[in-house]
Amino acid sequence: LHVDRQVIGCSDHDGEQAYNLDGEEMWVADFIKREGVEPQPPFIDHITYRDGTYQTAEANQQTCKTSLDVARRAMKDFKIED
Repeated sequence: LHVDRQVIGCSDHDGEQAYNLDGEEMWVADFIKREGVEPQPPFIDHITYRDGTYQTAEANQQTCKTSLDVARRAMKDFKIED
């Protein structure tokens, strides 16, 4: 059995999207260079992600930032203790 994960996260100034298999990064979005990176070791059969994966990551960042803004507005009147 294998464990695969997709990580999507964002803040006001940064973001991340990565795909992992068994704890190893298989693909990560480099939002500075505006491309996907496949940091796989040379001793495995290389896994290539389909065209458009980076563009999907950019779209996911916009969704994440919109959701973050909605959550902030919804939580603005909550006390820290709550």
